[in-house]
Amino acid sequence: MKISIITIVYNRVHCIEDCIKSVLSQTYRDVEYIIIDGGSNDGTTEIIDNYKDKIDYYISEKDEGIFDALNKGIKNSTGDVIGILNSDDFFYSEDTLSHIIEAFQYSAADLVYAKGLFVSENDTSKIKRIYPSNPFNKVFLNFGWIPLHTTIFVKKEVFENYGNYNPGYRIASDYEISLRWFKNDEITKFYLNEWVVKMRLGGLSTSAKLQLKKSKEDLSIILKYKLPGVFTLGFKIARKIPHYIIPQLFGERSITS
Repeated sequence: MKISIITIVYNRVHCIEDCIKSVLSQTYRDVEYIIIDGGSNDGTTEIIDNYKDKIDYYISEKDEGIFDALNKGIKNSTGDVIGILNSDDFFYSEDTLSHIIEAFQYSAADLVYAKGLFVSENDTSKIKRIYPSNPFNKVFLNFGWIPLHTTIFVKKEVFENYGNYNPGYRIASDYEISLRWFKNDEITKFYLNEWVVKMRLGGLSTSAKLQLKKSKEDLSIILKYKLPGVFTLGFKIARKIPHYIIPQLFGERSITS
């Protein structure tokens, strides 16, 4: 079973190499690696060039935003399964993709999702926020529940059957497509109770100045999928609070053990 990993990047010279090395170091070998660069001018492309012989598809050109870039990656992917690893992020371990594929093979599901960690941008050994998950229950969606997007891996046929990212949502298209999947009973899901990704805190949707815009997009999406409006949005926001508090109380060892 081939897995396609898509990385989108724009001017991330300080972290793109960590991301690339994380993919290339995976013990699972049937991996197609795709990088979509938005026309970086800070030295990012020079770093990517050092690994071009190990990258299956790479393009650097101006795009219409992160979800337009993701759609380019999906269009050019040939794997049975598609996963996303953003340029600020890296896999939890060298065996992560092996575990993901084992979960697909064991469950025969269309979609596998797991757990993720947010770490300090300057010290990636320091956990700043956890993003746990649990076995799926459709009722949870009413209370703002949704897995961390970069922990969701889907068969390519899911995109072929139900569509790609909607670039009309500039920040929250990942939430929209996730609800599209999790509201759909025809898409079978499997929960892998493992940490699979570490994300540097400070991405597009985690920027404080963009939270209001994101919340507006989230509410529009919530209403589109006939969830209970501001009730769901309020829970979606409130769910983050313990995710920040727990690492401060218990530390990395107790969280990841």
